Amino acid sequence: MKKNITKLVVGPMHTNCWIYPTGQGEAAVIDPGDEADKIIFTLKKLNLTPKYILLTHGHFDHICGVPELSTCTGPSGVTEWANLEKPQIAIHRLDVDYIGPEALPFQKKSVQTAFGDTSFLDVYWGDMPAPDTLLEDGDKIGPFTVIHLPGHSPGSAAFWDKEQKILFSGDTLFANGYGRVDFPGGNATSLLGSLQWLFSLDPDIEVYPGHGEITTIGKERN
Repeated sequence: MKKNITKLVVGPMHTNCWIYPTGQGEAAVIDPGDEADKIIFTLKKLNLTPKYILLTHGHFDHICGVPELSTCTGPSGVTEWANLEKPQIAIHRLDVDYIGPEALPFQKKSVQTAFGDTSFLDVYWGDMPAPDTLLEDGDKIGPFTVIHLPGHSPGSAAFWDKEQKILFSGDTLFANGYGRVDFPGGNATSLLGSLQWLFSLDPDIEVYPGHGEITTIGKERN
């Protein structure tokens, strides 16, 4: 793992939440899937404030920490940073239904289809804020270029720091695997196209996935 990138494994689905310093004591938090208090504690320990909350897609296990993190409140409900500007929440436009005040029924339908039971979702779901920014393929946000990678969900996306050769792939590409397509909106043909696009990139690019260990484009292409 490259220097200064912090990995936290959070929530019931063991989601990777990544903390990526962006300069001047600020950071992007990628996929805060749960345990916002753990994420906030780590940010404070690293002397970082969250400037961006970047979501590779809208499935519940990647966004349930957003409510507390977006207001920067720990378990006591007390704001953890004085005079902190609200972090910018960003997700691809095609996954917008998964997030926001009206998203819970949509999430329950998705979880019901994939897992057959939604009762656990009530435990992890909070008052979800709406996104501040809806992303499109090729957009720039912080140090990243947005890559639209449909297949696992309609709006799955990666965040690619071209200069550092680092790519956060969400649930599209894993070490020795790739995302499932049985959620509503999943599409195997689209996922295959997304994987082929990723495999056309520089093989030395490090891939930081939504679950499991880091890998490289070259390792997964071979």
